[in-house]
Amino acid sequence: MRLRNRDGSPVDPVPFLVLAAMAFAVAYSFGPIYFDALGVDLVPALALSTAAFLGLTALAFHRLVWAFDPLAREEVPPGVRFRRLLLAAVVAALALVALALPLVAG
Repeated sequence: MRLRNRDGSPVDPVPFLVLAAMAFAVAYSFGPIYFDALGVDLVPALALSTAAFLGLTALAFHRLVWAFDPLAREEVPPGVRFRRLLLAAVVAALALVALALPLVAG
């Protein structure tokens, strides 16, 4: 798969494909159950999950492929990388708790 950004420069497809696969997994594993707990029927729940997956995939494509600038890379200090990693872990944990609330409360 040869992806190119808006300037025509080649872009590594792996980060986009990983994020799209994760969006698929989250949308279809949590989406229908989450919407069922909120009282939505299965077909609309699958449609909403599909819309969420497509939206997240479009956002990932725009951010990781279309708007990617290979010349804008710079070395990130280890302290900043560690802080970003901790923040990402906290956000991921909070997202999992938020996604599991209807399963626990319902």
